[in-house]
Amino acid sequence: MRFMKWLAGALMLGVVAMASATPADPKNGVEYRTLAQQQPVEAGKKVEVLEFFDYACPHCHAFDPDLTAWVKKQGDNIVFKRMHISRQGNDLPQQKMYFTLIAMGLMNDAMHSKIFQEMHVNHNRMNRDEMVFDFIAKQGIDKQKFIDTYRGFGVAGSVRRASAMMDAYTVDSWPLIAIDGKYITSPTMANEGSKSASSEAQLHAQALQVMDILVAKAKAEKK
Repeated sequence: MRFMKWLAGALMLGVVAMASATPADPKNGVEYRTLAQQQPVEAGKKVEVLEFFDYACPHCHAFDPDLTAWVKKQGDNIVFKRMHISRQGNDLPQQKMYFTLIAMGLMNDAMHSKIFQEMHVNHNRMNRDEMVFDFIAKQGIDKQKFIDTYRGFGVAGSVRRASAMMDAYTVDSWPLIAIDGKYITSPTMANEGSKSASSEAQLHAQALQVMDILVAKAKAEKK
């Protein structure tokens, strides 16, 4: 009986927390969650913001312009990084393309957007190596040099690291944002308490609001 009363009370507290949680006042376990084990970051006094994304994901594509604008607005306040997700048991040419372009020093916001455009607007899935190579050649990039890097040990190592980081950050959906190796949020999570978003644009706005608060929180904790 005591256990049932305790359980009822705990459930009621949970309902109250959910009801009071909003993107403007995010609650741990609702609009964001804290990792059980903090992950190492290399951002110095700045706050690291890490996005886990997938080029094939339409929600990542939709979120990207708003996220890019937010990153620019943050300026020197943060160090922004991206990590293309892995899929268990699947070889992802798009992921290898991403890591190859990084290795060659050719990845930037313009190229990142162009890949999303190619996949979601031009409907080129780039889910086979040759499709990736053809796209790369059209960008004026040395095709053979790209292929050699794409098939090299460095990119293979980056793919393994992506899988390990997904485990460490408990990534099970994307886009997902990690703040300074401590906090996790996403457009879906940011709407969890209020359930007020009626469009993807509103989901994005809520996520960015939560991210603002988490960046400020992480920055304060560095002092």
